[in-house]
Amino acid sequence: MSVHYLEHLFCPASIAVIGASERAGSLGHIAFNNLRSAGYAGELIAVNPKYQSVAGFPCHPSIAAIGHRVDLILVTTPAVTVPAIIDNAGKAGTRSAVILSAGFGELGAEGQLLEQKVLAAAHAHGMRILGPNCLGIMRPPIGLNATFARRMALPGSIALVSQSGAVAAALVDGAQASKIGFSSVISMGAGIDLDIGEILDYLTQDAQTRSILIYLEGVRDARRFVSGLRAAARTKPVIVLKAGRHFSRTKAVTGHAGTAVDDDATFDAVLRRCGAVRVKTYAELFSAEQLIGTRQLPRGNRLAVIANGGGPGIMAADYAAEAGVEIAQLSAPTLAALDACLPAHWPHGNPVDILGDATASRLAAALACLLADDGVDAVLTLFSPQQVLGSDEAARTIIDCAQHSPKPVLTAWLGEIDLSSGRSLVAESRLPAFRSPESAVAAFGTLAQYRTAQSLLLEVPPPLISGTPPDLAVAHAIAVEARRAGRRQLNEVEAARLLACFGIPFARTEIATSVEQLIAIAREIGFPVAIKLLSYDIEHRSDVKGVCLNIRTEESLILEYATLIERVLRLRPDARLEGVIVQPMIEKRYGRRLMIGVVSQATFGRVIRFGAGGIASELIQDNAIGLPPLNRYLAQELVSRTRAAHLLQPYRHVPGVDTEAILDALLRVSELICALPWVVDMEINPFIADESGCIAVDVRVTIDSDHLDPDPRFSHMAIHPYPAQLEHVEYLRSGQALHIRPMRPEDAALEMAFVDRMSERSRYMRFFNVVRGLTPEMLARLTQIDYDRELALIALSAEEGKAEQIVGVARFAANPDGESCEFAIAIDDQWSGRGVATVLMQRLFEAARDGGYSRITGCVLPENDSMLKLAARLGFTRSKDEDDPALIKVVRSLLSDI
Repeated sequence: MSVHYLEHLFCPASIAVIGASERAGSLGHIAFNNLRSAGYAGELIAVNPKYQSVAGFPCHPSIAAIGHRVDLILVTTPAVTVPAIIDNAGKAGTRSAVILSAGFGELGAEGQLLEQKVLAAAHAHGMRILGPNCLGIMRPPIGLNATFARRMALPGSIALVSQSGAVAAALVDGAQASKIGFSSVISMGAGIDLDIGEILDYLTQDAQTRSILIYLEGVRDARRFVSGLRAAARTKPVIVLKAGRHFSRTKAVTGHAGTAVDDDATFDAVLRRCGAVRVKTYAELFSAEQLIGTRQLPRGNRLAVIANGGGPGIMAADYAAEAGVEIAQLSAPTLAALDACLPAHWPHGNPVDILGDATASRLAAALACLLADDGVDAVLTLFSPQQVLGSDEAARTIIDCAQHSPKPVLTAWLGEIDLSSGRSLVAESRLPAFRSPESAVAAFGTLAQYRTAQSLLLEVPPPLISGTPPDLAVAHAIAVEARRAGRRQLNEVEAARLLACFGIPFARTEIATSVEQLIAIAREIGFPVAIKLLSYDIEHRSDVKGVCLNIRTEESLILEYATLIERVLRLRPDARLEGVIVQPMIEKRYGRRLMIGVVSQATFGRVIRFGAGGIASELIQDNAIGLPPLNRYLAQELVSRTRAAHLLQPYRHVPGVDTEAILDALLRVSELICALPWVVDMEINPFIADESGCIAVDVRVTIDSDHLDPDPRFSHMAIHPYPAQLEHVEYLRSGQALHIRPMRPEDAALEMAFVDRMSERSRYMRFFNVVRGLTPEMLARLTQIDYDRELALIALSAEEGKAEQIVGVARFAANPDGESCEFAIAIDDQWSGRGVATVLMQRLFEAARDGGYSRITGCVLPENDSMLKLAARLGFTRSKDEDDPALIKVVRSLLSDI
């Protein structure tokens, strides 16, 4: 793929400061001096009609007067001047702008109008904007300090992205005291144009960046944020500090970045699916980065604690449950080994107290025992000042043991003066060094969360589960009938039929509008029965005691019905009565009452809720949030995060429930969400499960009757599902069958073998570089596809007697204009000239057009004759690439026949 479109922002060859000034304390003076003093090696230009020179640099009266194109402008002038400045810079060919100036949307309607003018000017010229009202951007490795911050960040490998300039400045200042450096510091400000998703997209491919820290207040474009976050987290640790955990509805949070802050539990679910982790404080950001940045991930969350005193170990164990950490149960062989190397009066359990008179050899022996235990995922060492063993010697002992173990080793040094040298030794060796048991345990909890999140990131569920396909025609007809009746709420019979379309078991449900009809239905269903009020004007039946259960005779049925109608007429005379719902009385001796729900979140679209059910479910608040689409692994993980999960297991005389039936139901609800964007809210409660299966008894469904058409882009969801509809079989001219389908993460081994088989010349033509083999980062980027903005189609061949292998890959990725995409293609040398490239490109054209793109582009090396000939046959036009004249750019419209 070509150079990233944000390269002019992050690595500009020239910068013009608009409003550069000699006036001390002014924004233009501070920004110009910061650029000058940081060591920026590119061309630095001052623009201000009031000066002939600024700080010894010639000063130009306008952008046009510079005489050549400038990569980046830094705007420091009053807000009212900015729209014209952006327009003039765009006309002069500038690609990027950082607007430090305040006075925009944060001031109300007038400022918002200015924002719109700035955006219109930028879009007219294809310019991208960071800000306004931002601190700016730093790139310490190249000496770029395009901010008004008091100090420049140290160079390093951490990228910091912040929606608050004040938070960014504070983190940079605090990091300097700990000698922590940055590859980039990006302050988003109002974020009217560039958003965090696009910034993450750049940082993903930035070789200077090893890990990414984010301070976040809200999300504007959920799909872009999720897309960028997932792409980044595939190759680099991403750690998020999000504000508004407990006050997400307050003006302070919604007003600063101008974004609506979504439900906090949903945000946690988003991070979990994106492979990122969340921390709660400034300090935890850097602690988590230090720990996760080693990429030494534990297998689980079982922690062993070793201390040279009893109290610190107990403190660590006390905090473990709160941090989601399990104190490991030591095996019998481990306990025996510890008995052999520790004094007889050690506590014989975890935490392991090696006592205050411990020597280096005792510490080493005990630590080795714990690291060898298969039931231990990581070890935390807690060291307090003692007379026998100094901190230097303890540190060297711990470092030596850690270097010979694949498991993470964390350290905490509980003191200052006597322990500073030991702590420094450990820090220099890149081992995590903390100052308290609690902070160390919390950091390990974050590390375990990261491991789980990374495993969830690799899950790519299909949009439809295997088995009987859903009856989408009947489902659509149900919605059309509700719309015809002017309703957004399905009645219970309609809702039951809708669930049946997707194979979700539901109790038989009928509507009775008279006592005679009621008796006939009850006789057919069989006693005992339950009746429920049907009224679209009453949201909660319990408000009018609108449910009668366990009715066992016709006489009781007539009496209960009459009493119910009389009570509703008395309590809610304004309500329209449509009749009553009649169902068999579901009696399950060992049934557990659960709830499965669908909620439409303002930012992240449809999410799935699962947890304890029944009439008290709102009070109990035991539910977990998951992002669709789900597969069985994700559904199981969703269930495991609830307290109700413990009740599903057998206990005493009560048998365990059929958990596979629960997972099937969750998968079918996920399928329903994917297929029906018009289902905006649903609650199945109670959903009764026992050892023989599960069944829904009550369901409420709200629809968006104005949007009943299918959505091929799944825009109602934060994560685009695997596009199974693109799977098919193609036949070449020779009659050879090829299985064409989208790339999946589990194709990593096939992709690696495919690239390894390519000749050196073919690899050079594909990657524009001498690629000997794929690094793990490259392999992840090529196989873990974000189907919302990219696609990789693979051609698979399984010749007789051979395993299936990739013989060709064609892919596209969205361009920043949102209207075009860029393609790349590679064919196995042994299959060249057999029509594989033509087949793949034609299928790629169709998928790109269906995805809403109007043009497809590509960059080709001039010596790549076969690719240029293929492009000509497929209708591409040729031109020089503006970003790299050494390449040929090919473009094809997708609006013409394919």
